[in-house]
Amino acid sequence: MEEVLITGGAGFIGSHFARRLLRAEDVARVTVLDALTYAGSVENLGEAMLSPKLTFVHGNIGDAQLVDRLAREHTAIVHFAAESHVDRSFRDTGNFLSTNVLGTCTLLEAARKASIRRFVHVSTDEVYGPLVAGQAAETDPIRPSVPYAASKAASDLVALSYFQTFGVPVCVTRSSNNYGPRQHPEKIIPLFITRLLKGHVLTLHGNGQHVRNWLHVEDNCQGIELVLRAGTPGEVYNIGGGTDLTSRDLTGILLRMFGTDWDCVRYIPDRAANDLRYALDWSKAAALGYCPERGLEDGLAETADWYRNNPDRWAPLLRIPAHAPQPIYHPV
Repeated sequence: MEEVLITGGAGFIGSHFARRLLRAEDVARVTVLDALTYAGSVENLGEAMLSPKLTFVHGNIGDAQLVDRLAREHTAIVHFAAESHVDRSFRDTGNFLSTNVLGTCTLLEAARKASIRRFVHVSTDEVYGPLVAGQAAETDPIRPSVPYAASKAASDLVALSYFQTFGVPVCVTRSSNNYGPRQHPEKIIPLFITRLLKGHVLTLHGNGQHVRNWLHVEDNCQGIELVLRAGTPGEVYNIGGGTDLTSRDLTGILLRMFGTDWDCVRYIPDRAANDLRYALDWSKAAALGYCPERGLEDGLAETADWYRNNPDRWAPLLRIPAHAPQPIYHPV
């Protein structure tokens, strides 16, 4: 594994992965391709931008000419680039399909023509749909509930079809919910942390009983790297093993961390098609040597510290000043 192209490498998970791969002695070159949409920033790469092993390319995975050229220059591709926010997929389904499905097709076709030796397609546990009990295995049917999950499920199937039809050495990873430093504050953990820092109200959908598995981003990156190095082409690998929590339980942990109480929490009507529970069987990844290392409370404390120490990074994304006065509470 010498030269790796990372799509979406200036986003949340992709930037953590790029930093991780740059530390690997057997990786001679890392190229990050990113469109720098609202959720991507070269600031996420930080000091990695100074590495002589890193090349940054501002571009779109739908640009066939660009992607073809980059694929010819690399031996492996790790594909993170995607539209990923569920609520946004309700309002802009076409863009999710264009990026997540058609963009993936363009990238796979470039990989086919360039005879790429490794291709890892990064996906989500949401493709399995809700589970009342038990855990989803890689062989279980996919039953996505929302446009975002459907676009990822479609891209998974296209990626696997390129292995079956053309022999492109594709592996698919499906992880549970990631959290950690530098995540866009539209996602629940950074959203709640930043609202607590500013003294704003927190809002919980429905009755707060939706269950998610929370996995530190570095643990997910560990699993993705193992699949890149040792995964079997044509296979899917679940990456889980974090902490299962209801949204209410997660909120309680964050409230305790910030020394506040439930007076700042409001319940709002549930989101459409909000799956009650996700859960993953990750024994297949464990067989490759995957083992999550980050405890939830330590991981959340580290994450909260990052947002506390970097208000200039997230406050502009919320369209509020970094040092705004305490807000007046309004009913939600």
